[in-house]
Amino acid sequence: MASPPSVLLVEPFYGGSHKQLIDLLQENVSGVSVCTLPAKKWPWRARTAALLFSQTIPCCSSYRVLFCSSVLNLCELVALRPDLARLKKVLYFHENQLVYPVRKDQQRDFQYGYNQILSCLVSDVVVFNSSYNMDSFLSSISSFMKKIPDHRPRDLDQLIRPKCVVLHFPLQLPDISRMLPKHKLLRRKPHADDIITPQDQLLSPRCEEISEQEDPHESRPEPGPEDQQDPKDQKKPLHIVWPHREHDKNPELLFSTLIKLKERRVNFHLSVLGETYTDVPEVFGEAQRVLEQHILNFGFLSSREDFLRVLCDADVVVSTARHEFFGVAMLEAVHCGCYPLCPKALVYPEIFPAEYLYSTPEQLCKRLQQLCRRPDIARRHVVKVDVSRFSWASLKESFETLLTADCP
Repeated sequence: MASPPSVLLVEPFYGGSHKQLIDLLQENVSGVSVCTLPAKKWPWRARTAALLFSQTIPCCSSYRVLFCSSVLNLCELVALRPDLARLKKVLYFHENQLVYPVRKDQQRDFQYGYNQILSCLVSDVVVFNSSYNMDSFLSSISSFMKKIPDHRPRDLDQLIRPKCVVLHFPLQLPDISRMLPKHKLLRRKPHADDIITPQDQLLSPRCEEISEQEDPHESRPEPGPEDQQDPKDQKKPLHIVWPHREHDKNPELLFSTLIKLKERRVNFHLSVLGETYTDVPEVFGEAQRVLEQHILNFGFLSSREDFLRVLCDADVVVSTARHEFFGVAMLEAVHCGCYPLCPKALVYPEIFPAEYLYSTPEQLCKRLQQLCRRPDIARRHVVKVDVSRFSWASLKESFETLLTADCP
């Protein structure tokens, strides 16, 4: 007989990375019970899910740990369900509402951030998917609470900080070798989660780097055969992938940059992927019309395999995000052999070396133009990011420890 559940996983917004994490824990951690709500109407989930869960979560004397995302108002839930208050309560931040971008500051709903602060105060462990997420949250609490007209609570960050830990989002890194084009196989480094075949023991040729601050007087080695342009690598246009569909990922910057390249008669292919939970901004429809001749894929791919296949076919993955607390899609694209270009801000400097970061829209445009004219550079480059350190294989033990009944 199966042992009674000891871990209760609660997710009010069961979609995207939130769903990925719950599914991964359910599949790999024993003694788990799951309660979720569909990933729709996020504001209402954040406001009201606790009350519904208080009525629908079954009473179970074997529960020892409650794990939930910060979308849930945990304070309300444990007040309504005292039997859950006695559990070890683990709060996981995929994102935080104190620095989450809104189109206008007046649109920021104080309640969302306030709920997250309250949830931290009743939690035993507060987990963030990155140092940037944790630091930006803790450093913003004081200024956020100043929105209260008077009689403000103090030093909340000092109460919360001792509970905080960083535990990266665990990626599932499937063996995608059968989907990779030959030039990616020839420079691929096997990952711990992969089934390694002899074909995975591959070369890592020296590659030409693109740098905004390259020293023209620096001595460079004479080019060898591996440094020469490969005509086959030059033939196909550079395939750019953008795996996002939300306004906070700044599609305006992406499309304005690509339209500039089109006007300069620079050739490229484009795939725009990702899930959307709100009304699609008008810029997508306009961009689809203007860039029609360049587009290979445009819209959400419901099949995970189709999504990975596009990433494997692409050469460069671009982020233009106004916010990012971890960046699952960017790391998945790197796992599939894409050359990353990210803003020099948010979480990206924590994960990506400086050579993959841009500071201004002009730098992004210049870097893409260079790569479009020399696609072989991206196709032969070995990305200097060890994606395997974010894999479930690397993080499994930390999550298992987190979900044991012992409080820190």
